[in-house]
Amino acid sequence: MTLDDLKARIDAIEEGYEFFLAYAAQGLTGDQAGKADEQVRGYLLGFEEALDGLAEAFREHLPGGAAANAGSEAATEDAAAAAKDVLEVLRRDAEASRALLRLVAAQSAVSSQLIDNLNASIHVRALLTDVFVLGEMVGV
Repeated sequence: MTLDDLKARIDAIEEGYEFFLAYAAQGLTGDQAGKADEQVRGYLLGFEEALDGLAEAFREHLPGGAAANAGSEAATEDAAAAAKDVLEVLRRDAEASRALLRLVAAQSAVSSQLIDNLNASIHVRALLTDVFVLGEMVGV
């Protein structure tokens, strides 16, 4: 995966979260959602799709990440171990966030309150932190 592909995934996550913040602020009940409900479902799907294989995508670009998995002697043991550990954290956070995104998308109506609760999820917040820290490290 290229760095541009990784950036596109990060952008989808960030755009989804920003849309969710705006959607939550609208105060829509499930009955009021209407056309906005279609939009939020699109962002839920885009966010979820961006998480599929995200840790592996970062692995290719994180210093010590690819080398740690390939057993390269070029990476220091500390960098390789740190990369392996943080990528496992990202994988778990992405998995937990994907489960929540799927659950919300499976509802017959998506209210602002439901999206607000999704935004407040510790899993989603941890994922965002992971993505932003790692994104900074790989330069995207």
